[in-house]
Amino acid sequence: MLEVESLDVYYRGTVAIEDISFRVLPGQMIGVIGPNGAGKSTLVKAILGLIPIANGKIGFRKCPIHKHLRSIAYVPQRTQVDWDYPITVHNVVMMARTANTGWFRNYNRKSREIVKSALDRVGMWDYRFRQIGELSGGQQQRVFLARALAQQADLFFFDEPFVGIDKRTEEIMFDVFNELRREGKILILITHDLGTTLSNCDNLLLLNKHIIADGSLQEVVTTENLQRAYGNNILFLNREAKWA
Repeated sequence: MLEVESLDVYYRGTVAIEDISFRVLPGQMIGVIGPNGAGKSTLVKAILGLIPIANGKIGFRKCPIHKHLRSIAYVPQRTQVDWDYPITVHNVVMMARTANTGWFRNYNRKSREIVKSALDRVGMWDYRFRQIGELSGGQQQRVFLARALAQQADLFFFDEPFVGIDKRTEEIMFDVFNELRREGKILILITHDLGTTLSNCDNLLLLNKHIIADGSLQEVVTTENLQRAYGNNILFLNREAKWA
């Protein structure tokens, strides 16, 4: 179980997120939604220990989360990746095995098999010798999904995973996500996609500095909750997502 309790994060004296508490059970996929600047990426980075927290506790498997970092995989927004870096698809995914093998050591047979299986799982094995920058946006996202799979994590974080991808990649990602859920993994998805993605999640977390609502799609996606989170943009959201 992932447990976040009374989490506060400040940035230059300004509240980034405040009093965030929630829990996620094994086998659940949680969608984190909210307007730009609501603190969605901040929440994930705080859980991962990438930025300092002011207050609160974060636990995984009843221990402080920093004791389980090898069990956590993080796929950042595509805009945060340097796609010009000269590295092949195979080597990108193999990087996930470094923690198990160690720096400056040859990867063993088991790691090579895990990487092949991960690339096969997302349909990218035939592209293994391509430079990462030569791929389409959807293919690049599949490679980073394969890297997360090769890490053999139990807790997965995805920041805007469906931005700039094709329909085939979306189908593959949802298939993999569902397989991971059946294996008892925990998935946290930050998304602006207010359509198909939400209906595939077990629960939603509606955020705007603090938690506006936490629960099922029917419990969270209400006019009142969306008004509180998005303010004057509520009519646009209703029209686009066909909630009205």
